[in-house]
Amino acid sequence: MFSSNVDASAREVAIQLLARREYSRAELARKLQQKTFDADEISACLDALAEQSLQSDARFAESFIRSRISRGQGVIRIKGELRQRGVEQETQAAALAAVEEREAVDWFELARETLVRRFSTPGDSPKERAKRERFLAARGFDFEQIRYALSCL
Repeated sequence: MFSSNVDASAREVAIQLLARREYSRAELARKLQQKTFDADEISACLDALAEQSLQSDARFAESFIRSRISRGQGVIRIKGELRQRGVEQETQAAALAAVEEREAVDWFELARETLVRRFSTPGDSPKERAKRERFLAARGFDFEQIRYALSCL
């Protein structure tokens, strides 16, 4: 876990966190606040880490988006979770565009694949169809993507 040294600096704690996974600036700030570091010290530390490219919201967002796509989540949910993690809207849009271009993401096919993974049989009754619609909506797919996925099952 964290070093046993009680006097660990904010930078040391932040680097230990970043060694495990990417964090957004806001997430790191919250973690460091929980460790009762001074707000000025946290800000200076995060500025230095960003300057040295040890912490990047853009890199975090791209990594986060790829992981959520592999889980079968839609763009609406991904954007909401990035917002909760303190990633700015411009950074979200740029990261989403980069991942979509690099990975050739087809949100309609992702919705269909996610639905097939969860439900192997078509929902013939209105109740079953509504259940599938709610499932995809909770996953963050929009109405058109949901309609497409349901038409393919």
